[in-house]
Amino acid sequence: MKTLWFRGLVWISMAMIILPGVGCKKDKGVSGSTEDTWDIDVKGVPKMIRHDFIDLSKIARISKFRSAVGHDYSDAFEHCRSMKHYFEPQTGIDWAGVKIYAPISGKVTRVEQEWAGTKIEIASDSIPAFRIIIFHINLVAALQVGEQVTQGQELGTHIGSQTMSDVALIVNDPTRQGRMISYFSALSDALFNEYVARGVSMRDDLIISKVLRDAYPLQCNGDVFVGADPLDNWVELN
Repeated sequence: MKTLWFRGLVWISMAMIILPGVGCKKDKGVSGSTEDTWDIDVKGVPKMIRHDFIDLSKIARISKFRSAVGHDYSDAFEHCRSMKHYFEPQTGIDWAGVKIYAPISGKVTRVEQEWAGTKIEIASDSIPAFRIIIFHINLVAALQVGEQVTQGQELGTHIGSQTMSDVALIVNDPTRQGRMISYFSALSDALFNEYVARGVSMRDDLIISKVLRDAYPLQCNGDVFVGADPLDNWVELN
């Protein structure tokens, strides 16, 4: 499995310097001893996530899957696009107090220290081909590879205002290269209704389709986006 380091991209908002994803990696293929595969083209995406990874009440807006927010975070099948979601906390609250949870029960397959906080990866107990990656956590207690976490378990808090919180979901596809999909495509209906209550009409509102992204391709210099994106990159919550 190849792992590439990202430098990240400086992003300025609300008079703060936000560094989304600096030091993040591309995580593809099989992790640890996980050998299961899942063909989403044949089986679809199971709605397996029943607990949010973050305290949604503290979030102001969310970047779309395949956006130009942050830096290139793509897989073996697509390139030059951010295939994860950034969650920007609201102003007027302590970003370092935003709680982070295990969205699924599963085994910790990766623990890495980032430039800001810790990145962890969890392979689902129910469908091990699916792995959730959560970035920039201030862990409440140290985690080790192979350790078990339980759905809803408090992992810690977001690291702080120096960067946004981001989440990625990857499936070990039949080619074993790793295919990235939107976190929202795997939420249970009950959990997604919490987003509906915040003004999101449908899951597709949070996803730029591959067809649309390919029609309006981004330009990258290494892992850094270059130029403007004509597409809307954000969903604002009410």
